[in-house]
Amino acid sequence: MGNPIQVIADNVRLVASGRNWIEGDAIEQLKHVSRLPNMAEVVGLPDLHPGRGYPIGAACLSPDTLYPALVGNDIGCGMALYATDAAARKVKHDKWEKALRQKAFIDQADWSDEGSRRLADKVEQQGAGIEENMDGALLQSCAHSFGTIGGGNHFAEFQSVKTIHDAALFEEQGLSRGIVYLLVHSGSRGLGQQILRGHVDQYGHAGLDATTAAAAHYLSQHNLALRWAEVNRELIAARICAALGLDARQVLDINHNLVEPYTAAAQSGWLHRKGVTPADQGMVMIPGSRGSASYLVQPLPSPLSLNSLAHGAGRKWVRAECAGRLKSKYQLRELQRTALGSRVICDDKALMYEEAPEAYKSIDIVVSDLVDAGLCRLIAEFVPVMTYKTADQERCCK
Repeated sequence: MGNPIQVIADNVRLVASGRNWIEGDAIEQLKHVSRLPNMAEVVGLPDLHPGRGYPIGAACLSPDTLYPALVGNDIGCGMALYATDAAARKVKHDKWEKALRQKAFIDQADWSDEGSRRLADKVEQQGAGIEENMDGALLQSCAHSFGTIGGGNHFAEFQSVKTIHDAALFEEQGLSRGIVYLLVHSGSRGLGQQILRGHVDQYGHAGLDATTAAAAHYLSQHNLALRWAEVNRELIAARICAALGLDARQVLDINHNLVEPYTAAAQSGWLHRKGVTPADQGMVMIPGSRGSASYLVQPLPSPLSLNSLAHGAGRKWVRAECAGRLKSKYQLRELQRTALGSRVICDDKALMYEEAPEAYKSIDIVVSDLVDAGLCRLIAEFVPVMTYKTADQERCCK
């Protein structure tokens, strides 16, 4: 199909073929980021789409400046994949849906001894750069969202294997075709929002010299939010599996909203990923919409992509347009079933339309662009069995 890596400007590249629809506003936002002070390189991935001032699906490298606004408010948003002990052929959809709807605690916060202990353990294990005993008040102020999925495009989805593309890699990871997997997509919830708001209130959208105390303070909070997000996904998976009486083991957990030190080839500095999956931390899952496939891939790190991959299909329609486009075509109950035969648990009517499969680009094209660019190898293709967003409309977006 040809290499889809396009040179947009001297320091701007885009990984997208002619089959992939990239909105003009997203390209303009990509160029805007490339003109920020001390910005060395910017790469747009195939799921690139416009965000609030900054593009989503972009990796941005600055030698010596941190831009918290590029990371955004959902620091640590990412994907965790779990292998359960449920046989795919024995899934009872009615039973699972009833159980998940009855367990109202799944939508409620879990700032319990168990949740806080998990966070403390995670910080101790991976807490480099987190100041000891810092931000206790900040954590308490966000306790109302700990252990919850949240709104927007966040979800927990049971999936089964449709196609294995690389049997050797699949088996090497200890995976099995016949079981159900759970993919959790969520982040740091209210914590990341408060961290960004505190930064913007003090500094606006200006960058921070990486050698300053202000940068060190932001990174400390940022790293705490990464750990919060990782534990948040653990709690979501544990609570959902407990509701169904399932055991599960974590296969992978990857953050896709963060900033971190980066060195590759002749490049070095601070790499900002906004809706971008790392390509240097092992295999990753790239999900589509609730009505399409997800792809497990083996990244092939490359400086051309700043060692980054797409994190999903990417939005095609802005949220405000979705209901107007779809309400005449679908009633709410029709959206609770997909063309693949899977079910959707979501009692927020607006969210059901905003997150409809039609609102997203083709995941097949997005992943094909990555493969054609030499950025990853396919391991397996998964399809949804049941997607959980919320059974409690009041709580889902808090």
